[in-house]
Amino acid sequence: MAPNPSARLIVGNWKMNGGLGLLGGLAAALKGGGWTGRAVVCPPATLLGEAHRLLGPLGVEVGGQDCHVAERGAHTGDLSAALLAAAGARHVIVGHSERRAAYGEADAWVRDKAVAAVEAGLSPIVCVGDTAEMRAAGLAVETVTRQARAVLDARLAGRAWALAYEPVWAIGSGRAASRDEIIEMHAALRTVVGRGTLILYGGSVTPGNAGEILACPEVDGLLIGGASLRPDQFAAILRT
Repeated sequence: MAPNPSARLIVGNWKMNGGLGLLGGLAAALKGGGWTGRAVVCPPATLLGEAHRLLGPLGVEVGGQDCHVAERGAHTGDLSAALLAAAGARHVIVGHSERRAAYGEADAWVRDKAVAAVEAGLSPIVCVGDTAEMRAAGLAVETVTRQARAVLDARLAGRAWALAYEPVWAIGSGRAASRDEIIEMHAALRTVVGRGTLILYGGSVTPGNAGEILACPEVDGLLIGGASLRPDQFAAILRT
């Protein structure tokens, strides 16, 4: 059965972590199902094929953590969206705050990656976020909505893609944004992307706060970092 594009999307981003043992542990934790949304795991690219083999039969989709804007060419060390799709990916994360900061990825570059993804048949998960400095200066909503508007492109119209709001100051801190902060930002983002695009929240999501976050208006899913590396925690969040 084809996945429901409007179902809640719960995405695990392993970043530069994990291995075959973690894949096996996650497969064991997820046996039996018990969730109603769409589960996605984004492991390092070296594990994509095995993740697809192990998790696909359980109803879990896999995704890449980044892609190049080009379909092919002399780009040593990079992976195109087409190569990710060939390895079994159905999604790809683009514009994560760590890549924006470490590699200077500008909004236009993130947009072009999202377009490359949909043209290769993938559903991009476009990350936007604010730093502690931006929030202290009262620029959080302005910054994040600007990032969201920058990715809008006619080539994405009618395609499946998601927007993920990640407060940079919350990632890895153990402190998620407050309910009021999440509601404010997601409402602002909804005015930008309309009703056809899922908006996810990411930033120190745990089994203890996932239910409360998912109950916030305009939150269509979660992008999970650290807890996705704990099979028991990721399974618990999926079953929230």
